[in-house]
Amino acid sequence: MVAGFDSIGCALAHGAVEPAADRRALVAVFDSPVATHLMHIAATLGYRVALAEPDLAGVTIDAETDVVVCDHDRPELGVALQAALASPARWIGVMGSPRHTGPHIAALRELGVAEADIARVHRPIGLNIGSKTPAEIALATLAGLIADRNDRPGGFTF
Repeated sequence: MVAGFDSIGCALAHGAVEPAADRRALVAVFDSPVATHLMHIAATLGYRVALAEPDLAGVTIDAETDVVVCDHDRPELGVALQAALASPARWIGVMGSPRHTGPHIAALRELGVAEADIARVHRPIGLNIGSKTPAEIALATLAGLIADRNDRPGGFTF
């Protein structure tokens, strides 16, 4: 307990104590305005961040890493996702509209990736807040990742 606060959670929320260090990491794949905002907000939230451009070579991905592909139109999409799926990444997702079939499915099938692995790729990503701008998309994505990491549904369901 921290003096003047009812709980550690309350003290954390008021900035009276620092959160325990964790190993959360976020890899943004493909440089874009969304990737820029995603990495900035993630770093502010305590994530280790990295940008993979144009591929995942040289980027460390462990079991605490969330991989977010920030452009679904890039020709390297399939190869980047194949590499992410071969890693121990905690979570893998691709930006894109839920109204259209993601191009990542065909790209991964063409590379011979198993259907069970393709199903591990989340799309759309983030919470449904009506995001339109790169900053809003990044915010919704990180909120969704935090909800998933904390085993919560996101939104206003408690």
